[in-house]
Amino acid sequence: MKRTKKQTKWIKFRHRIVRDLVCLFLKPYSYLRYGVRVERFKQQGKRNYLVLYNHQTAFDQFFVGMCFRGPVYYVASEDIFSNGWVSSLIRYLVNPIPIKKQTTDLRAIMNCIRVSKEGGTVAIAPEGNRTFHGKPVHMAPAIAQLAKKLGLPIAICRIEGGFGVQPRWSDAVRRGKMRTYVSCVIEPEEYGAMTDAALYDRIREELNVDEACVTGEYRHKRLAEYIERVLYVCPKCGLTSFESHGDTVTCQKCGLSVRYLPTKELDGGEGFPFRFLADWYAYQEAFVNALDPTVPTDRPLWEERADLREEIPYKKKVLVAKDQPVRLWGDRIEVGDTVYPFDELSGVTVLGRNKLNLYHGGRIWQLKPPPRFNAVKYLNLYTRYKNVKKGDPHDRFLGL
Repeated sequence: MKRTKKQTKWIKFRHRIVRDLVCLFLKPYSYLRYGVRVERFKQQGKRNYLVLYNHQTAFDQFFVGMCFRGPVYYVASEDIFSNGWVSSLIRYLVNPIPIKKQTTDLRAIMNCIRVSKEGGTVAIAPEGNRTFHGKPVHMAPAIAQLAKKLGLPIAICRIEGGFGVQPRWSDAVRRGKMRTYVSCVIEPEEYGAMTDAALYDRIREELNVDEACVTGEYRHKRLAEYIERVLYVCPKCGLTSFESHGDTVTCQKCGLSVRYLPTKELDGGEGFPFRFLADWYAYQEAFVNALDPTVPTDRPLWEERADLREEIPYKKKVLVAKDQPVRLWGDRIEVGDTVYPFDELSGVTVLGRNKLNLYHGGRIWQLKPPPRFNAVKYLNLYTRYKNVKKGDPHDRFLGL
């Protein structure tokens, strides 16, 4: 009889060594660079946890990790696993749990269960996306089912001030204050008696960090730079393009000029209707949700350029063509001579600040654009088109 091959352990002793060594250097760096105060979770004990945290900066996983003793195994997008030797090094040092976006990834769920059974702490950002505007974003209800499957105590880790220090759309880290801490623990005995919906609501409430308000001052010479990565609807002239410099962003169609202040407030002069970026973003979503993208047009809504790469999941990214014309229509995206009809796309995602993934025919195509490229509008228009085509034009969710 054939012997069953023994499964190797996910958790390695080296992960603890790597974690301890990194933290020696990371704590002072994080304070100096991000102004973050990380509070140790003193009640951790010897238990392993399911850590749920809100997602604000590109460095969040390090802040969360410093709250805990021992290694933390993060659920991470497949994008970081497709960078050749760099991805192999990340796997060797910390072994994150890969998950495919735009799908129900059963393999990721099984790996979470595997890590928890080995005594590891699993960390997930249930929103799945960093906020572009300061308010919490969509959270998949499946997080409650996963939590019950793992059966671990749930440690709620809140990150506050991150949107002020490093908005997703910006390359600049501002001088300001952040805080990361475990706000509460939901024990298995407590959530075991809850319905999935009740547990979801509790998690949502505990992670509800709303930064569309004044929470201090965050200073930098280029406060508004690259805010056009998120804005594409002008309150004066509708669909447009913006360009930012210093602390000011300007509409390229009508000339509307708006300053982004250290308090995160907006100053567009008399009559400007928005106080915070979240207010503008909500208006932008409402504008898109009033469009019917299935109506044919004689010209694309936007024309710009980007490199096209194919992502081979968990292996590498291959450059297909450089500096290709990219055209966004109401029902499709064109890259060079290739057409990606929305009806044929299984998904569209925004990665990082402004990369765009197109899931087509079982393959993943990635647009790697120049700095001022706005990927949000592609996802918003695609989601709006899908909502209309499936007969649900009143669905307000636009993909983020």
